[in-house]
Amino acid sequence: MGCCGSTESKREWKPLEEHSCTDIPWLIIFTLFCIGMACICGYPIATGGAARLVFGYDSYGNTCGKNNTKIEGVPLSGRDMTENKFVFFLDPCNIDLINRKIKSIALCVSKCPSTELTTYSDLKQFALNNGSNLCSYDLTPTRYTSYSSEKSTKCPKLPVPPSKSVLLFRRCIPTDISCYTQFAKAFMTFVSDNTVLQRVISGVMASKEIIIGLCILALVLSLIMMVVIRYISQLLVWILTVLVIIGSTGGTGVLWWFYVDHRKALNSNTTSVFGKEVASDNVKALLFYAIGATIFTVVLLLVMFFMRKRVALTISLFHVAGKVFIHLPLLVLQPFWTFLCLILFWIYWIGVLLFLGTTGTPVKNNSTGVVGYEMQGPLQFLVWYHVVGLIWISEFILAFQQMTIAGAVVTYYFTRNKSQMPATPIISSMARTIRYHLGTLAKGSFIITLVKIPRLILTYIHSQLKGKENACARCMVKACVCCLWCLEKCLAYLNQNAYTATAINSTSFCTSAREAFLILVENALRVAAINTVGDFVLFLGKILIVSCTAFAGVLALNYQRDYTVWVLPLLIVCVFAFLVAHCFLSVFENVVDVLFLCFAVDTKYNDGSPGREYYMDKALMEFVENSKKMGWKKPDDGDGREMKPMARGTSA
Repeated sequence: MGCCGSTESKREWKPLEEHSCTDIPWLIIFTLFCIGMACICGYPIATGGAARLVFGYDSYGNTCGKNNTKIEGVPLSGRDMTENKFVFFLDPCNIDLINRKIKSIALCVSKCPSTELTTYSDLKQFALNNGSNLCSYDLTPTRYTSYSSEKSTKCPKLPVPPSKSVLLFRRCIPTDISCYTQFAKAFMTFVSDNTVLQRVISGVMASKEIIIGLCILALVLSLIMMVVIRYISQLLVWILTVLVIIGSTGGTGVLWWFYVDHRKALNSNTTSVFGKEVASDNVKALLFYAIGATIFTVVLLLVMFFMRKRVALTISLFHVAGKVFIHLPLLVLQPFWTFLCLILFWIYWIGVLLFLGTTGTPVKNNSTGVVGYEMQGPLQFLVWYHVVGLIWISEFILAFQQMTIAGAVVTYYFTRNKSQMPATPIISSMARTIRYHLGTLAKGSFIITLVKIPRLILTYIHSQLKGKENACARCMVKACVCCLWCLEKCLAYLNQNAYTATAINSTSFCTSAREAFLILVENALRVAAINTVGDFVLFLGKILIVSCTAFAGVLALNYQRDYTVWVLPLLIVCVFAFLVAHCFLSVFENVVDVLFLCFAVDTKYNDGSPGREYYMDKALMEFVENSKKMGWKKPDDGDGREMKPMARGTSA
């Protein structure tokens, strides 16, 4: 099933010359696994679990809107609820936050009360007029007004608030928010006891418009950065370097200036007591930000000083990457469709998980008499199967994006005449991936899943050990988590290069991974140098977006200094800006990584002589020639030839 045992010692790379299906056994395994996921979805639908979730069910196991079968030992079960289509809770405000459910008897009724019912006479009149009994099934409407101790447990808590059914989910939900005042009161009590939390929350609420505006600004800046990368990639390295230096030093200076200004305002004693507390928090936050920015700026300047000679080597590669985005503009949209696919799959996964929560054998709670549903025996493993599916299929979707990008960039790089490229290289790459390489994606994503599952389990165990006395066990678990995290990152990088090799040669996953690894090892110093500088420049781009967004946030929040705490709003905005920048610039990073491997393969098997002309762009050829002048030698490819100048007319 695997290909790791291949005895093929050496082979010639033949970019785009032939395509063949790869890792078919793994495609079959993944297909069977997905069929299993579909069966898990079908099981609650077939057994009524999905109907219980959508239509609702009462505390006695009756599904509302259905004719139910009798449950042994539950007298009020097995009722015909065809006309009673809505779930009504006797005490809808009694919510168990820990178990995420309403701690109340639920009944199936034909209509939700649209007005407030304050007495038992109102309950009786509502039942007689609408045929909707709001008390337990064994209590007739004529007994609602009679004195009985049963009414306290079998009838709703008075007054009954007005309610209406939720769209799609037929639950009677109170329309008056005052029903939940006890939770709001408890929350406000907690907030009032914590003055710091109170000021932070008030700061977020006071600056919510600014936070939304800054998040939009971060998205716009990311799109602008992608446009800049496309059209001025040659100058991008130097522009980013200069802007980051100016931004980091200037931003640090502004933070120190704001700190001194706020410090003087605090010492002037011109604010109120509450304003003084807010001002004191802002002074502390500004001091923290200013010190952190100073340390970061110093480290950044030192790193850029020592890497200044290597920055020029990245310009040629970024120039080619910019041309890739000019020829393949749809690459910019890759984060959108990948995010959309993940969101749709996660919604489906959560829906099936909720279905499973209402599936299984009815079990009666002897103390309360309430019926719940639990999966027993082997069916309990369906949830674990479902969890594995979440990780594997999510990784498969991410791998599909990587393979799509790799296929499009490989097509661009190894096509000498760019006018002969497909009209839509991205769509062609997607079609080629679907036709030939889904098995490779299944195998690569499964390897990541095998590492991620134990890491998540150990992370959960580590969280459960917090506060325990066994510090040694916590340390060992944390060390294992870190090792698995490092292994996962290494495998993810190897997978990405394996997908690129598969896009070039249409070889199986293990063969591609082995050959890509050997190519990278042979060019370790050169590839590592360019890769390091490239990733660092992209990191500078992310920092620039975050810095600009944070700087705009500081300027905007400075106008609300009297009643806004800056800590949490700035933190929210900076985190969002970094995530957005990472999503967009990661596509450019993937393009650069694919170009690295294509460039390494090109220089290994070609030397510029007739019949072995380079595929590379002129900008990359200039880099190779400059490297040759500095004493760089082409890795030996087995025939003793060294690199020769590129033949004229073969550049892209």
